[in-house]
Amino acid sequence: MSDAAYDPRYLAGIEHFNVCDFFEAHEVWEELWADYRGPSRKFYQGLIQVAVCLHHFGNGNTRGAKKLYLTSVGYLQEYRPHHLGLDLEKLFREFEVCLKPVLESPDEFPKIDIVPDLIPEIHLK
Repeated sequence: MSDAAYDPRYLAGIEHFNVCDFFEAHEVWEELWADYRGPSRKFYQGLIQVAVCLHHFGNGNTRGAKKLYLTSVGYLQEYRPHHLGLDLEKLFREFEVCLKPVLESPDEFPKIDIVPDLIPEIHLK
């Protein structure tokens, strides 16, 4: 699909996401989610939670990041393997690698820094 076929807020959220402005990506996608009433509603909600998860992780809130990782994967599951041009299999792989130290930590509040090179990006096909 060409970019013109997507909601501009979807694309704007992706742009913010890819420069690690996760809070702004969440804001833009949340506006889209609030207005949208269709089959992709949970998809947008999942993307919002991915962005908030990474925002929390980057700010040291690993407990919040772990919780949002789990809920975001749940929301996006039914849209696998691709939805609205997004390769969810690739996103899931990269997201899991990025969060792996948090997910595997036995501590409730682990002190783990996000590794910038492991932060996923979204590129539409």
